[in-house]
Amino acid sequence: EVQLVESGGGLVQAGGSLRLSCAASGFSFDDYHLGWFRQAPGKEREDISCITEDGSTLYADSVKGRFTISSDKAKNTVYLQMDSLKPEDTAVYYCAVDGPFIAGYGCSLYEYNHRGQGTQVTVSS
Repeated sequence: EVQLVESGGGLVQAGGSLRLSCAASGFSFDDYHLGWFRQAPGKEREDISCITEDGSTLYADSVKGRFTISSDKAKNTVYLQMDSLKPEDTAVYYCAVDGPFIAGYGCSLYEYNHRGQGTQVTVSS
């Protein structure tokens, strides 16, 4: 059974940083793509980043240059380092996974099959 558990959310001032973690189980990082999406109250979900088994990444324009996704296969954990945070980054952040995929297949930003319970990120101005 696929399980994803996010942590690391909280309250931060604009311009600050947070690192989200997602502990994963029930699948192999070698075959699946992992991603992060967020949803703010009254807004549509926004898929913001993904990473493949070989470390290839993709970012939405809204976070490119400020957020960094990474994974640690030994710990079965994916991270989202968020820098230069803005009030509009306030949302519940979710980790997600999809696959399996053929090795070398690039990831895309869309609604993945499985997601975690989410962690709240609030950026104050």
